[in-house]
This record gives sequence, structure tokens and C-alpha cells, in this order.
Amino acid sequence: MLSTAPAETLSGALIRTSGVQKTAKGAPAYSRFINRKLGRYLAAGAYVLRMTPNQVTAVSALFSYAAIATIALVRPSGWMAAGVTLGLVLGYALDSADGQLARLRGGGSVAGEWLDHMVDCGKIAALHLAVLVSFYRFFHVAKPESLFLPGAFEIVAIVFFFGTILTDQLRRAQVATGEPAAAPDHHAPLWRSLVVLPTDYGLMCLVFATVAFPKVFMTLYALLFLGTFVFLIAVSVKWYREISAFGRRPAAAPPIS
Repeated sequence: MLSTAPAETLSGALIRTSGVQKTAKGAPAYSRFINRKLGRYLAAGAYVLRMTPNQVTAVSALFSYAAIATIALVRPSGWMAAGVTLGLVLGYALDSADGQLARLRGGGSVAGEWLDHMVDCGKIAALHLAVLVSFYRFFHVAKPESLFLPGAFEIVAIVFFFGTILTDQLRRAQVATGEPAAAPDHHAPLWRSLVVLPTDYGLMCLVFATVAFPKVFMTLYALLFLGTFVFLIAVSVKWYREISAFGRRPAAAPPIS
């Protein structure tokens, strides 16, 4: 069912989306500087069309999963690479747009957040499985061991996604107990966004522009895997230390004798 939100011009909706952006803290460079801007325009357009956030999520899934299916089913070529990249980029931009649209409409729902995370988890798992199928069918890899790369990347990507979501939920629960929340940082330093760039799903989308050149693609894909794996180890230590501190209280002072 279409939304009953009041009619508004595209320019007016664009102006209002500037005030509903998420914090830049921890956001990789592509997601922060490109994807959110694309999502902003798409969210404004969806608002004018009176779409709901869940409808935008569904369109995002359509583009993303169609591109992923193409990776597994179609022999790499220039046109195939362009279509896959465009589908993944649009799907990711719409993934940003659904949250922006929800905030533009006054806040999202728990069901909408659940749907968004379910689509994202399936997309991450399916993407690397599709790469594995493509390697097997079309790349004619010289060493069979190369087929382990997409499987390893899938494990790392899913664990990283799950860890990110779980840590965020535990932080929210901690705030609900009365612990102060950190202030949003909309001016996070550029170096931080660049350091986490290998984990950026948007960068992964762009790498598929080289899928018609197997050696180039496999090299870039392997580098993204290595960067994501190293970052996962480092951030897991940070998350564990942060969560270990939840609920701690200063020890009671010993009684005065």
C-alpha cells in the first residue's frame, strides 16, 4: 500500500533529507561520501512518490539479487560487468535510501529494520557464493585452491556483518539501562573512513567492473578479502573489550573500621 505522507516537492524533500543523515563515525569512504548522497536523492524521490521504506527495500533487493544472479549465470564480458556493477551500485544506494526515507517520514519500524537486515545478510551470502560459481564455471582457474577464496570471503563477510549488528544491538541495550550514549559524530576524520575502505560493500560493487578481466578481478577480490579479514580481527578485539566493560560498576569502598 502506498504511503499517505503529504505531497512535497523533490527539492523540499532533498533539503529535509540533509537533516536525517546517520553519523559518519566508522563509515567507509564510498558509503560515506558517495552512497549516502545517492541514497539521499533516491530517498527524496521515493518520498515524493509516496513510497514506503519497505517498498524501497524491496526495489533494492530486486536490483541487488538480479545482479548477483547474473554473476553466477552469465559469462563475464564488458556488458555483463557494466550491468552487474550498475545493479549492485543501485541496489546499495537504495539500501541507504530506505533508512533515510524512514527517518524522513518520522522514524522507521522494528519490522522495517528486521527486513532491511535480512535482505542485507542474504545479499552478502549470495554475492560470494555467486563469485564461487563464476570462478568454477567461467574463470578456468589454474589452481583449484583458488576456489577456497570466495568461500573464505563469505565466512569473513557474514561474521563481520553479524558482529556489526550484534554489537550495535548490545550498545542500544546498554543505553536502555541508563548508560550515556556517545554523541553522534558527523565530522569523523577522513583517515578513519579510508582505513576501513577494504570493508566497504560499495567498493566491492565497483570491483565487479573488472570481472571481464579475470586476473585483475581475482587480484582485487583477494586484496579486499585480506583487508576485510585483517580488519575483522582488529575490530573484534575492540568490540570484545568494549562489551566486556558493559555493566561494570566501581567496586564498593571497604567499610571503615
